[in-house]
Amino acid sequence: MILKNEKAREAIHHAAAEFLSTVSNRTSLITVMAVDLSPKRDKAVILISVLPETQEVAAIEFTNRQRGAFRDFLRSRLSMQRLPRVTFAIDQGEKNRQRLDNLLRE
Repeated sequence: MILKNEKAREAIHHAAAEFLSTVSNRTSLITVMAVDLSPKRDKAVILISVLPETQEVAAIEFTNRQRGAFRDFLRSRLSMQRLPRVTFAIDQGEKNRQRLDNLLRE
């Protein structure tokens, strides 16, 4: 079961990266950092980072507006019995890591 979850997580990660690269308007760089998938594979949280950081709110609003289109994109790319309910969120772990790197440089 763990292997199935890992394969599903990786497939969703790659599909999300491909989808965002095609639908993004290029005013900001949206990078898929990770996918948190529930054990039942019915919910997925796609963690993204956004550059510049001032565009984070707009990027989250954009990605969450595109959830329906992304679900259709997933359906065309993956052969899962049930597609998970997808939400997008900012990867706070990555932001904290960058903050630590900046502090260590000083």
